[in-house]
Amino acid sequence: MGSYTDSDIEMIVAVIHPDRLTDAKKALSAVGASSLTVTNVSGRGSQPPKTSQWRGEKYTVDLHEKVKIECVVADVPAEDVVEALRDAAHTGEPGDGKVFVLPVAEAVQVRTGESGVDAV
Repeated sequence: MGSYTDSDIEMIVAVIHPDRLTDAKKALSAVGASSLTVTNVSGRGSQPPKTSQWRGEKYTVDLHEKVKIECVVADVPAEDVVEALRDAAHTGEPGDGKVFVLPVAEAVQVRTGESGVDAV
């Protein structure tokens, strides 16, 4: 229990609203998964496009600004990380985001050369 894959190491990837990032970081720290990578991204899913007007011209924004959080865990159950991210990102509105869990075949710590679970 606590694992979505057969791998000892899992990567959790979440794409969420940028304004939910602070809550997501706090939630990850609370479950013991404070190491993460954050990237600004844009994309579309179930969130409807927005039509706006600028200088008399209408345009449609169908790619919405999001942040992508990547978190690799070995000693923290992936289910706990997914639940923490979901709870932190949830607003109940379209476009809240998605969370994905992927198996990690190998990890290597560049500085020490440690590999596997020890590298995480």
